[in-house]
Amino acid sequence: MAERAQPIGRARPASLHPVAPWPGTCAALGVALLVLGTLAAVAMRAEGGGSGFGPAEVSALRFTLIQASLSAVFSVGLAIPVARALARRRFAGRRVLITILGAPFILPVIVAILGLLAVFGRSGWISDALGVFGIAPLRIYGLHGVVMAHVFFNLPLATRLILQGWQEIPAERFRLAAQLNAGPRAMWRLLEAPMLRRILPGVMAVIFAICLSSFAVALTLGGGPKATTLELAIYQAFHFDFDLGRAAVLSTVQLGLTVVAAVLALRVPVGEGFGAGLDRAVVRWDATGRSATALDVVWIGFATLFLMLPLLAVLVAGAPGLLSLPAPVWSAAWVSVQVAALSTVLLLLVALPLSASIALGRRQLGEIAGILGLAASPLVIGTGLFVLIYPVANPAHVALPVTALVNMVMALPFALRILVPRMQQVMQQNARLALALDMRGPAFWRRVIWPRCRAQIGFAAGLTAALSLGDLGVVALFADPETATLPLQVYRLMGAYRMETAQAAALLLFILSMGAFWLLDRGGKFHAEA
Repeated sequence: MAERAQPIGRARPASLHPVAPWPGTCAALGVALLVLGTLAAVAMRAEGGGSGFGPAEVSALRFTLIQASLSAVFSVGLAIPVARALARRRFAGRRVLITILGAPFILPVIVAILGLLAVFGRSGWISDALGVFGIAPLRIYGLHGVVMAHVFFNLPLATRLILQGWQEIPAERFRLAAQLNAGPRAMWRLLEAPMLRRILPGVMAVIFAICLSSFAVALTLGGGPKATTLELAIYQAFHFDFDLGRAAVLSTVQLGLTVVAAVLALRVPVGEGFGAGLDRAVVRWDATGRSATALDVVWIGFATLFLMLPLLAVLVAGAPGLLSLPAPVWSAAWVSVQVAALSTVLLLLVALPLSASIALGRRQLGEIAGILGLAASPLVIGTGLFVLIYPVANPAHVALPVTALVNMVMALPFALRILVPRMQQVMQQNARLALALDMRGPAFWRRVIWPRCRAQIGFAAGLTAALSLGDLGVVALFADPETATLPLQVYRLMGAYRMETAQAAALLLFILSMGAFWLLDRGGKFHAEA
């Protein structure tokens, strides 16, 4: 007789989790190897010489810091009253308006630039209106044009982040302030200003980090050597001078700056919040006056016109020539679709196991991937890959796979932000039951994670596809004259002064980007469990 319980048959070590965490670890290490490996490649190439860090490089660094700082300040400064107005008002179509205002974030950069030129350019709508009164037309090229374009892209992001801060203030705080007869100024001093002091540093750091790696905006709206960013200087060192040493030095400086900005964005202290509430509807008694209502209407109207007029201009200018686009444009569109599809597949292969590992408690993986993904500059990675590929193969032959790979890295931080919260919830609710039923590995992914995370997976895939379709970065380094994505083809048409064809191609790019986002996002929600 046995003195204690003995296992019957061959014992199998039981896993503590329904899914293995090692695929996520491998994914995080792969991202780190890609980013840090390309940095090491350019650093070693920089030791081999080059033109060094001279006056031109100092000028590019100065302009990069100035435009990123101004872009962050103006984006956040304008987003504060817009977010406050949206937080204080309830009206029909409010949710739809907030969703539409977020469209510029996934809008292809080259499409937005053509829309801004159509509205604010020398021959744009506003300049034509000013000409009626004998006023000189607007000049959009230069520092002010770059900053305006960055505000166009980042105002919706800043508004959404700040609006989230307002929504986190419990309704009971506003009710108590009203009972104490606190007026609008007191309400601002006691509730709103402390909230802004808590979240604004992080919002500004995020936008500053995004603007540091500006390429397409500076390429099209810079207007001369004085308006050259570090990213644009890297492109010029490759494309015009083929000075790999200079490009390596610039890449090292660029990645160092973006790493510092990304760390600040993720690590900035947020301070104490206002505590939890009872989830009651927020009533703003301090915003019932006519002047407050009029002011909020003005700010909401300003944001709507500023963000929607360029999109309307793209539709109006591009629609007449959409059906008569030349064959090279359609060929470039097909290339862009292939790159976006590959980027989306790579993103899912990396983001899904990584988000599962983070949900299982390995938060350091998410921090590493988030910092490196946010800090990684497309042209810095492209520079390193060029240095690695050039001795053994023609970089133009691998332009499209490399572009897809870099686009995946750029979209990874946003995908993790979408997937991780839902993945954590699914793990908390179903992991123990799955282990009790001996449901592990592929079965758990198929029967538990996939049905319950389909909406988030579709959203992340749609965002990745839209961002990849509109990217104008690495492909400009690698592509030969015979190969082009649709954004690069639009840029080439603009350089050839074929503006009507460029506007029609930009409209096609807009349709493809928004269509891919809608199709994948909608597909993820179709019959998905919420």
